[in-house]
This record gives sequence, structure tokens and C-alpha cells, in this order.
Amino acid sequence: MPQRQSQSLPSLYLRESWRRGRLAVKAAAPRLGRNATRLLVAPTDLRSIDPDIAGDIAEGRFPLAGRMLECGRASPFSMELPSVVFATELHSFSWLRHIRGHKTPETCAQARSIVNSWIKLFTKCEGIAWDAGVLSQRIIAWLSHSPIVLQDCEKGFYRRFLRSLTAQVAYGRSIVAHMPDGIDRLRLRIALAMASIAMPASASQISNAARLLDSELEQQFLPDGGHISRNPQAALEILLDLLPLRHTYVNLGHDGPVKLISTIDRMFPVLRFFSHSNGELALFNGATATPLDELASVMRFDESRGQPFKALPHSHYQRLAINDMVVLMDTGLPPEGEVSRTSHAGCLSFELSCGPQRFVVNAGAPRFAGARYGQMARATAAHSTLTIADQSSSRISPSRFLGPVILGGASKVDVARRAGDDDSDQVVARHDGYRQTFGVLHERGLRLNAAGNTLSGHDRILSGKGDVLSAMPKGGAVVRFHIHPSVRLLQEDPHTIRLEANGSKGFVFSCPEGYPVIAEDVFFAGISGIERSEQIEITMETPEIGWFFSKL
Repeated sequence: MPQRQSQSLPSLYLRESWRRGRLAVKAAAPRLGRNATRLLVAPTDLRSIDPDIAGDIAEGRFPLAGRMLECGRASPFSMELPSVVFATELHSFSWLRHIRGHKTPETCAQARSIVNSWIKLFTKCEGIAWDAGVLSQRIIAWLSHSPIVLQDCEKGFYRRFLRSLTAQVAYGRSIVAHMPDGIDRLRLRIALAMASIAMPASASQISNAARLLDSELEQQFLPDGGHISRNPQAALEILLDLLPLRHTYVNLGHDGPVKLISTIDRMFPVLRFFSHSNGELALFNGATATPLDELASVMRFDESRGQPFKALPHSHYQRLAINDMVVLMDTGLPPEGEVSRTSHAGCLSFELSCGPQRFVVNAGAPRFAGARYGQMARATAAHSTLTIADQSSSRISPSRFLGPVILGGASKVDVARRAGDDDSDQVVARHDGYRQTFGVLHERGLRLNAAGNTLSGHDRILSGKGDVLSAMPKGGAVVRFHIHPSVRLLQEDPHTIRLEANGSKGFVFSCPEGYPVIAEDVFFAGISGIERSEQIEITMETPEIGWFFSKL
């Protein structure tokens, strides 16, 4: 029964003011340590590489964040960048990994030239280049791909590279404690731990970096292995950095963080839990398209390979799965405070997959789009759940100062899970996200039959006491089922819609008491960007409605 009290607005403003003040002080006068004289090791990068991107970069083209920058022989940092997201990826240098797919003396020299131009242009700790999330990725990328950048380099460049890397690590150490909770701070702790063993450091510096990473892992990962952001993709993103770090500790004979191995072991079951029948991860709370090769490169380190759990009790998700049919349901609250900047108002939304095909999805988070589309993707209407009067079940702050944190809305979710007498798997949950504005609760029940071929559900609008209303709340309500772009919808009759997909048998959706219609939609989490899609919409005429997805 997850529940919480809303944070006070003044306390959030006070905390954010103090944090920004401390960061400003650190940025103005970063403490620099002694420059490293050499690199000891280049940690592995598990992320996928694309030789085509390497070929583009070799010809002076940068295809990043869904955009293309033509720069010829000039440095991309000397040009106007096409978007903030593009700039973030460029400054992170994560694209260096693609050079491994087209590694020649010429491409290594070009990469070195681009790194050299960055070193000359970005000496002040300000702007996107020095955002903590970008900084951590760049430290990891420079360490991991130093063999590419330093191949056949001159002594002068080698010294400049190490001087800049030392300065970045020192700045990271000075700001990390003042960063907001979340993945960026965790990734910076990982980068600092990696730097402590990949660059010359004292035993106390190595143990201190390990101890601080230990503390961060304990703070940010729940007992069931989920991340405090409740983002299914967080486990993958962090494992892509934690696994090479663990490997480097072992190879160099250092004692790693005490909680490193146990945390990694808890994260693999989370990835299995959120995996659909085709292997892709569910789209809840900021998750977007997942490159399957990156997921595969991580999962090959999973030694347990057990069956997915039926629930994540601390992350508050439910999983119903029989044969090749998988249903995943969000039965939790958005996280509190700073971690909620990317969380979604998708309480009681669900996703459905069968065999190689995903059918019902949430719209997901856009990979490359700007803030406006990102905020649209967080609304309740972008999730496969019920929306009242076009309002979201959680309220997102419009404050530019605080950022888009969640300030109110859902504060309690009740969940009941049981097996039916007919061996069906059932879950019933209700949340209070609409209590304050409309005085009502939303209840949703899901039942997957024993044969694994029919998902039946109901949505009810209840009074604050839990009774079914006699009339609809003001503004009405709509139940939406967002459909994957690869699925085609066909209206068979006023109560029935057919879902067809290439290579899959598909489903029939039916709503005997309602009138489902096909509406245009957008899928934010396309692997190449936002895609057109369709959705099933039911405008509720009574406060209770039942519906079915039956396998063909």
C-alpha cells in the first residue's frame, strides 16, 4: 500500500536554492589536484557500436540525437549545434565508441583532433559541456576509449589530455555531493570510482571513491533491485557502466565497493521482470526505446537466469504472464522530489505483449525530442489508463526554477493480487490521484485467464469512500489503450476492434457496454524518433466499464 505526504513547496525552493548556490561556488573555483602522468587501464565499453556512424564521422558528418551535422574537416565544437540534445551527446563523447568499428590511423587522428579542440575551447566549468550528466559520460568515454584517442599521439597532446581529464575528475569530485538525487549523480560516482583506478591514485583515494559509490548504490537502489526513479531502463543504463567497473576492479586486484556485486545481482531480475515477450523493456516512468544488442550484452553476465518475479514489491509493479502472453502494470506512485523530474503520471497503466509482438504500450519518453514533447509524454493521457477531464493523475510543476518535479496528485495506491478459482491470475488496484480535484478514486482490475489467451479488465470510478458512483464526474473520463506502431487496428462493429500485426495472430478487443473508437496517436519511444501510431479510446458513459483482449 504505497502512500506518502506531499512535500512542501517552500522546502523544495529552499533546497534547490541552496544546491544551486553550492554548485555555483564550486564551478567558480574548482579544486584541482596533481595532474595524472599516465593512464593505467582502459575500461571496457559494453554499449553497441555502429560502423556506419564511424564512417560518417570519418567523412566529417555527425549523426547524433536524430540530427546530422556536416562539419567537414572543421571541429564540430566550432559550429552551431542543431539542438540541445545533440549538444549533450556531442559533449559526452559517447560517440567515440563507434570509432572502434572503423579504427584506422586516420579516424584515430580525427578523433584526437576533435578532443584537442574541446580541450582548447571548454576550459571554464560552465554550460552544457560541464553539466554533471554530460561530465560523467565524458570521463567514462575518455577513459574507455583512450586507446583510440591516444594512438600514435604526440607527447604534448598526451599531457594536455591527462591535464584536462584530471581537471574534469577534480571538478566532478567537487560537485557530486551537491547534485540532485538520480541517475546523473550515480553515474558521476561511477565515473569517479573508475577514474580512481584507471589513473594513478593513492590507496585512500581509491577506497574513498569506492566507499562513496557504495553509499550511492545503497541510496538509489531499492531492496527489490529497482531504481528509485522507477524507470525500467535505469537498471540497464547503470549496468552498462557498473559491469565494466567491476571487471576493472577485479583485473587490477583492487577491492571494489562492498555493495557492488550484490547490487548488480539484484538488477538482473529487474530487467527480466520488465522484459516483454519479445525481449524489449516496458515503457514506464521515462523509459524509451532500448537497443536490444545493448540489453543482450548486459544480460550475458546474468548467471542466475531465473524466471521473472510476479511483482516488484518495493518498485510497485505487477507482472502477469502465462505462456507467451505478458502483462506489466504500474501500481506505484511517482517518486518524490528531484528524482521525479522524469517520472510519468501513469498510475495503473499497463502494457501487453504476446510472442514476438507488443500490442498495448505506453507512449514512452522521446529519445531526441525537446522539453515540450517530453512533458507531453509524461501526461496521464499518454499512458494506457483512465484519464478524468483531460487532467493527469499527478501534478507536474511548471516552475522553471524547480524544474518539472511532481508536486501533487496520487498519494496512495491500494493493490490486491490473487489467483482465481479457475487458475487465472488477477490484480486489482486503485489510486487517489483524482481525489483532490474530483473527489473520486480510479480502480482497475486485470485478469489473465489460465490458458493465457484472454486479458479481461475493468475500470471503475469510485467515491472517496470506495463506492461506485451513480453518475460520471464533471468533465467525463476516457480510457485509452495506446497501440504499438507496428499493429494495425480495424473496427469490426461498434463494440469490437481487431488488432493485426505481421507475423502474429493478433487480438480482438471488445467492450460490450462501451463504444471503443480508433484514434490517431503518437509513439514517443520510437528507436529513430517519434512515430505515428493509433490508440483505442472509450469515452465512459457510466462510472464502470469492462473490456477484453482475446487472442485470435
